[in-house]
Amino acid sequence: MPPLDLATLESALSWARQGHDVWLCTVLATFGSSPRPPGALLAATRDGQHVGSLSGGCVEDDFLTRLASGEFDAAPRLVSYGANGEQGLQLPCGGVLEVLVERFPAGEASTTLLAAMRDILRGAPPRLREVALDDGATRLLDDDGLGPRVERTHDHVRLRLAPTHRLIIAGISPVARFCAEFARALDFEVIVCDPREEACRTFDIEGVQVVQRLPSSLIPEASHDGTAVVALTHDPRIDDLAMIEAVRTPAFYIGVMGSHRTSEARAERLRRSGGLDEAQIDRLHMPIGLDLGSKTPAEIALAVMADILRVQRGRQP
Repeated sequence: MPPLDLATLESALSWARQGHDVWLCTVLATFGSSPRPPGALLAATRDGQHVGSLSGGCVEDDFLTRLASGEFDAAPRLVSYGANGEQGLQLPCGGVLEVLVERFPAGEASTTLLAAMRDILRGAPPRLREVALDDGATRLLDDDGLGPRVERTHDHVRLRLAPTHRLIIAGISPVARFCAEFARALDFEVIVCDPREEACRTFDIEGVQVVQRLPSSLIPEASHDGTAVVALTHDPRIDDLAMIEAVRTPAFYIGVMGSHRTSEARAERLRRSGGLDEAQIDRLHMPIGLDLGSKTPAEIALAVMADILRVQRGRQP
């Protein structure tokens, strides 16, 4: 199953091609506890078809009821839910949501825009979608895909579109298992790659694709701007080759596990045997992960995923 936002745009495009008007809702801001982050999507038609989520179920029924009554025919519109929200609907989690509601009327213009948005999540170059709040006019701007998913001015909303987050795990290990589980919980598409038949056969996590193959042969064809590549085996025959190939891709995060001493030795090997220059070496996060004092496989995996999220959000260490 593709990550939820990609599945949402796939359905929206399908409905538009069938001649339906489509309403696209985007979470702009959250305050307090909220299960869905800024940028999360829900798409719906007037007859109640819908996919995606704004709150994990708290406000969707209210939105669909109001949509059926014609309340959002003049979209775009900003809607607030939660404490002091315009609807007075209190969320069980105690949070507050601000949502942008857009109407995509049936027709070529809507299908073209929805297809472009879908293609970006599938792997096309990132863009910034700018929406005018007065009339809903939209344009796609060049972007690197990193940073906050939502940016606001008084009259425009800018929504960052980037390929669906993909994590390629080069090599199976105890850390790799926890890393895959954390990544799936964070809505990453996860591919685990290892040449060993036994390791692949016993690696079974729902929603994770396992490929019995040398990771260095898969990485060039499976990486895009929204990809993180991590090597977690301590085996240089897997890890070093994965790094050599990963730095030649547009992956936004490339990291390999090991101590400071191991990392220094690896950097020298990659210069000498792998032919990497200093700019390529500098792209590698090694030692991988935030410095949390991690010891156990689960703690190391947590540090790895936290560092990936830090880079993805454009935050400095």
